[in-house]
Amino acid sequence: MRDAKEELVRNIEQAREQLDSSIEKRERYDQIYRNSVELDRLIELYIASGF
Repeated sequence: MRDAKEELVRNIEQAREQLDSSIEKRERYDQIYRNSVELDRLIELYIASGF
């Protein structure tokens, strides 16, 4: 269980970094939106998992 939590936290951090990077690089809106949706999905999974 702890490994799953650590992996999910790593995935959330990677998704956040990817979103931040796409914003800084002024990528197309659809790419920024996809990155944002992925980060939201991972955060929702974290919350639903009860960590």
